[in-house]
Amino acid sequence: MTPADVARRLEIDALYADYAHCLDNDELEAWPAFFTEDCRYRITSAENFAAGLPVGIVYATSNAMLVDRVMALRKANIYEPQRYRHLIGALKLGAEQDGALPVVANLIVVRTMQDGAMMLFAAGRYVDRLVRREDAWKFASKDVVLDSRQIDT
Repeated sequence: MTPADVARRLEIDALYADYAHCLDNDELEAWPAFFTEDCRYRITSAENFAAGLPVGIVYATSNAMLVDRVMALRKANIYEPQRYRHLIGALKLGAEQDGALPVVANLIVVRTMQDGAMMLFAAGRYVDRLVRREDAWKFASKDVVLDSRQIDT
């Protein structure tokens, strides 16, 4: 592994750590900044992903759609206060092609309710494509591939 490979790996590890902390600290207005303007974001089941189906629980095809999603979450949705903790690990970096770097990472999300009850909210993996923009890595696409077909929405 070259020093450049190590530096790239550290940058990407930091990106995923910052991403998890942004979500877990409820800093959702900052979340779209992790993505390119023309990004694609999807939450889907492992079955749909394996079959190549575009169907998703959430599907966005631009950064503006992510901003809109955050605004809807803040203003339109009513739900009991809760906290999430994302555990992201086992990052597998692929070979860079045409300026894009494929990355797969395991994901577990724990949800804690106001009364202290905790549950495993989601398990799966991120299947991402990263690109370098102005000295920082950004998500050009992110597929959140859930191991279960059921999720509490």
